[in-house]
Amino acid sequence: MSVRKFLLPVSSSASSEAALQTGLMLARMWNAHLEVLHIRSDAREIAPFAGEGLSGAMLEDMMNASDAEGGARARSLDEQFQAATKAAFVPVREAKPGANEPSASFTDLTGREEQLVAFKARLADLTIVPHPLAGDDAATADALHAVLFDSGRPVMLAPLQTPQTIGKRVTVAWNGTARAASALSSAMPFIRQAEAVRVLISDDYSRPGPSGQEAADYIAHHGIKADVARFAPRNREVGAGLLAAAAEFGADLMTMGAYSTASRLRQLILGGTTRHVLENAHLPVLMNR
Repeated sequence: MSVRKFLLPVSSSASSEAALQTGLMLARMWNAHLEVLHIRSDAREIAPFAGEGLSGAMLEDMMNASDAEGGARARSLDEQFQAATKAAFVPVREAKPGANEPSASFTDLTGREEQLVAFKARLADLTIVPHPLAGDDAATADALHAVLFDSGRPVMLAPLQTPQTIGKRVTVAWNGTARAASALSSAMPFIRQAEAVRVLISDDYSRPGPSGQEAADYIAHHGIKADVARFAPRNREVGAGLLAAAAEFGADLMTMGAYSTASRLRQLILGGTTRHVLENAHLPVLMNR
C-alpha cells in the first residue's frame, strides 16, 4: 500500500499557507503528486437566491463583481502555489503515471465547492485541508466536512503552523469503532515508516469493539511495534486529554475516527471529541468516517 496522490482544496491565501507547505512535504515524502484545487463560486447559481427585487442590470453587476473577485482570488492562490513549489523544489506539472518524484499542479474550477471537493477527493489517496481556524476561513471547514461525509476517503487536517516532520511518531486514537478502524487502515502507510507508534485509549472514549491491545496486535501483524497507553479527559474534555497524550508522546501525526460518538449536528451544537480536536489540534490529524 502506497500513497501516490494528494488533494488540497484551498480558498484563500491566508488559510492555505501551512496546508500548502504540509502538502508539499507529503509530496516529497512519498514522491507523490499534489493537486491544489480552487473552486470559484458560480454567480449564476447564487443570483436566483439573491436577486429578489433586483433589476436585470443590478444582477448583471453582481455576477460580474463575483466573477472578478473569484478571478482575483484564483490568481493570488496560483501565485502562492508557484512560489511555494519553487521554494520546495517540487516540479509543477500534471501527474505522470509511474513517476518516482514529487510533482504538483494547480486546478481552478467553477461550481459548488462542497460537491466538487467531494468528487475530486474520491480519487485521491488523501485529501489535506487547512485548519478550520486558519485565516478565519469558513470554507475550509466546509471542505473538510465534504470529504468526511461524501467522499469515502480519508482527510488530513493540517496544523496552523507548518510541521517540522510528519509521521515519525504516530498516535492512534482508538475507541473500537468502525471509523477508528478505517482511519487506522488509511494511516498504515505512515505507520509502516514511523519510528514509534502508540495506541491511545480511554474508558471515557471507548465504544463496543476491539480493544486497544487488539489494535496494537493488528499493527504488529504488519511488522510494527506499538505500545498502548491510557489517557484521561482534561477539564472533562476527552478531546483535550487525547491531544495532551499525543503531545506527551511527541506525536507528529494522529489518526482517529471522526464523529463516531454522535451525529455531526449534535457535535456542532453541543461539542464533542471530533470538534475539540478540529479546533485545537497542533499536529496533523488523519481522520476517517
